[in-house]
Amino acid sequence: MRLILILLLFIGMQYDCLSQDSTMNKSVKPASNNKDSLKLIIDSVKKHNPRLATKYSALVPGLGQAYNKQYWKMPIVYGILAVPIATFIYNNDLYNKTKFAYSALYKSQNGDASDIDKIDPALKNLSIGSVQSYRNIFRRDRDYSILWFVLGWGLNVVDATVSGHLKEFDVNSNLSMRVEPIIQPQLRQGGISLQFNLKNSHAK
Repeated sequence: MRLILILLLFIGMQYDCLSQDSTMNKSVKPASNNKDSLKLIIDSVKKHNPRLATKYSALVPGLGQAYNKQYWKMPIVYGILAVPIATFIYNNDLYNKTKFAYSALYKSQNGDASDIDKIDPALKNLSIGSVQSYRNIFRRDRDYSILWFVLGWGLNVVDATVSGHLKEFDVNSNLSMRVEPIIQPQLRQGGISLQFNLKNSHAK
């Protein structure tokens, strides 16, 4: 009798284990779904984002062009920005010299000639009116160089943005073009239209 009870208990335990295994197998998702999700994440990271190109160029000139993989544009960007930087340094230096010379000459007219010897040798033989005129010119050119630098920086951002958006389109030699006749009933005129088919490079 005891042997029969032990056998019944053993069979019951085996049945419970089998039922638990079947429940666990149903709750586990197929591995293929996980792979598909991972692939979608990787594709979204690899996809080119024009907004990032804009942000990069706004922070560091040329960085947006590097993100667009247009590395040949980076020397052009730095060359455009180097010109106003050089003119700013040049004009600012001369502005400070003429400003000091004008101040020294003005004080000398009022009896204080202590700063005359400190004037730049190239400016000592000039009149106070000429020094004042040069000072105003150098200050104006210095301010213009700042404006040109800002415009160059903005042009760098615009170029990175436009190039980033153009990378979304297929511009290879397989683009289709059609020439079709058109008729305008209102004007009773005919003509020819050119139709280009631009394709998004990320479109499936």
